[in-house]
Amino acid sequence: MWDAHPEVITELFLKAKKEGKIKRLPTFRGATKPVTIRMAHRRHRSGAGIAGKRGLAYQTYIKGLLHQALERDLNAG
Repeated sequence: MWDAHPEVITELFLKAKKEGKIKRLPTFRGATKPVTIRMAHRRHRSGAGIAGKRGLAYQTYIKGLLHQALERDLNAG
């Protein structure tokens, strides 16, 4: 399934966007819950910078990192 390797799908969408094949990345929505977290300013800036280089909003990037970490920990235990 596509959600088993979200990083692959992200790369494919970013490549298609860069090539002008799509104008806007799709939004995948399921049952979600808004979450507020506090981050050090420098971590926020670092994350926003990396996200920008990848063509992502920083919240999308941070959410992806959290998703990967949670999946890794759930599969390890």
